[in-house]
Amino acid sequence: MRFKFGKTDRIGLMLFTAVVLTTTLIYQFEERFTKENWERNRSTRYKMADDIIERQVLLGKTKQEIINLLGYAVFTTKNGKEILQYKLGKSPNFGTVKRETLIIYFENEKVTLVVRGQE
Repeated sequence: MRFKFGKTDRIGLMLFTAVVLTTTLIYQFEERFTKENWERNRSTRYKMADDIIERQVLLGKTKQEIINLLGYAVFTTKNGKEILQYKLGKSPNFGTVKRETLIIYFENEKVTLVVRGQE
């Protein structure tokens, strides 16, 4: 018995293939965070920031663990919360260049939130 693809089946298969290819390409070209990449490629840290945030690499770590992993940073307090800020370099953005930072918030000596911000 032969299976025949109808028009709807072909469209569904094409959409599924497009989603798989797109996901694979995004994953392949996204910069993965490693301590070595972070130290070696200071100007492209902005590419690693999404990976750090998405995989929650820093959540629950202490300030000293963060410094051991990422190096020294600008330390400030805001609304009674301790914050570390790391410069991410210049990320291109539709014709303009944005200077971004990785902002790490602490509560009770542990990381509770990691976000990107503007310098």
